[in-house]
Amino acid sequence: MNVVVIHGSTRKNGNTEYLTYQAVPKNEGTHIYLRDYRITPIIDQRHEEGGFTPADDDMGKLAHIMLQHDILLFSTPIYWYSMSGPMKTFIDRWSQIMRDPKFPHFREELKKKTAYLIAVGGDHPAIKGLPLVQQFQYICQFFDMTFGGYVIGTANKPGQIIHDQTALHAASMLLKKPEN
Repeated sequence: MNVVVIHGSTRKNGNTEYLTYQAVPKNEGTHIYLRDYRITPIIDQRHEEGGFTPADDDMGKLAHIMLQHDILLFSTPIYWYSMSGPMKTFIDRWSQIMRDPKFPHFREELKKKTAYLIAVGGDHPAIKGLPLVQQFQYICQFFDMTFGGYVIGTANKPGQIIHDQTALHAASMLLKKPEN
């Protein structure tokens, strides 16, 4: 399986990571922990004559790693009914990467990918997390990328995800191909 997991949690070994490891164990695939990288917030210069000012950060490296994989699994806690700040900053910077001469085929390459989402929240996430799912669906739609599915887990305090057996099972099955 040629999968990259993009972890958006700021907490190491949290509920979201635990649930995500049910889909892609830590020793399988490529795991990117956004908290370990420097990603400069975007300054919107799309319509300026000179375009974007290059940022001296890790975004190019992360985009390169992401493009080497067929499956993108986004893993984020649900913060204020949306994705985490690091995940949002990472995706916001795609606007800049699309215009970066080092990535001339960024948008075309994303068309070849399948994206999945794993999210964990504590305030009725099966309902209140649906706008987050829809946000990822729209991101995929924008890039003509396949959205393969999602799992939303329920947990608030550290370690509580182990009690959400439904989400744990769903995560373990998320990337499995159905048998004919």
